[in-house]
Amino acid sequence: MQQSEHMVQGFKASAVKAGLKKDKGLDLALIFSERETAVAGVFTTNKVVAAPVILTREHTKNGRARAIIANAGNANACTGKAGFNDARRTAELVADRLGIGSDEVLVASTGVIGQPLNVDNIAQALPALVERLSPDGIPTAARAIMTTDSFAKISHFEGHAGGRPYRILGVAKGAGMIMPNMATMLCFIVSDIRIDSHDLNGVLSSSVETTFNRITVDGDTSTNDTVLVMANGMAGNTALTEADSKGFARGLETVMGELAQMIVRDGEGATKVIHMEIKGAYSASDALKAARTVGNSSLVKTACYGQDPNWGRIMAALGRADIVMDEEKVDIWVNDILIVSAGLGKGQEAEKKAAEIMVRKEYTITIDLHQGNFEDRIITCDLTHEYVSINASYRT
Repeated sequence: MQQSEHMVQGFKASAVKAGLKKDKGLDLALIFSERETAVAGVFTTNKVVAAPVILTREHTKNGRARAIIANAGNANACTGKAGFNDARRTAELVADRLGIGSDEVLVASTGVIGQPLNVDNIAQALPALVERLSPDGIPTAARAIMTTDSFAKISHFEGHAGGRPYRILGVAKGAGMIMPNMATMLCFIVSDIRIDSHDLNGVLSSSVETTFNRITVDGDTSTNDTVLVMANGMAGNTALTEADSKGFARGLETVMGELAQMIVRDGEGATKVIHMEIKGAYSASDALKAARTVGNSSLVKTACYGQDPNWGRIMAALGRADIVMDEEKVDIWVNDILIVSAGLGKGQEAEKKAAEIMVRKEYTITIDLHQGNFEDRIITCDLTHEYVSINASYRT
């Protein structure tokens, strides 16, 4: 019987200091499966693509993998052919040390863009990294992939398939450059369920859409965004029934949803988590565009930081969202306080009550467009002085 919720049978992990971070902390993580795994991945949609993403996309095409090597402190992006060769050499070094094929190694990086990756440091750190592989090493790996994160992000789920128990364990890093068209950061998930890579890809893609594609911190999509799932089948379950598949999908979405909310909660300099809900949209596309436009508005986010129910900023954002709308039909709530009805403010007393809610660390802004029956939501955060401070000195 496993003793820790942070363990999944057949998987080991570790982390070391390789000298890649400016703060000299843990910066190199390894996750390894004793058995071959089914693997699925979702990657950045940014047209500027980091070298490790290019390599790992290629390595996941056959649906099989054994290891993930991830470094923080250097994104290995905008580094040309030399950067790709560095990513490939990293995979080869790990493969040689573990006795597996280099195409079974998935590579991920996060950190400063445009600087060469010091692969020699990685090579020197690998012996200790492999030696420290441990069944309870996932939390340490989660700390090693952090950059501006203030805490490690870990989530787990336990389920049953074919009468056998299985686990899903996920880690993520992310606090800035968060507004995805796919995933949003680095996220690694392991499970001992038996599932084929085709089905795993389908479940991952749908789960990304409802979790990591519904958060924003600052409206930026990274060059390195990567979500990887490995499943080694050691739970020993039979072929998944429809009910089993739905249960696994719910579990994966739960883990990814918890990690996504942690990312917003840890948004660079953030003090509040805001659930931005759109109702009554003309179409599904309009609902999502409205939620993202308002959720990404710097003016709305700074008003949230100032605990100011400045609903005019919300209306202005809706007006540029390229959606079907009529300002005279819009209603806006802060939690259960109606501050705008049919496009007109409800007065100072309503705004005073809303401001009292906005002092809280988490609340909901609901917008009813009264144009149709579609709805969507996005989770955002406030924009603070600290966000500017963090990013103004990111490289120094």
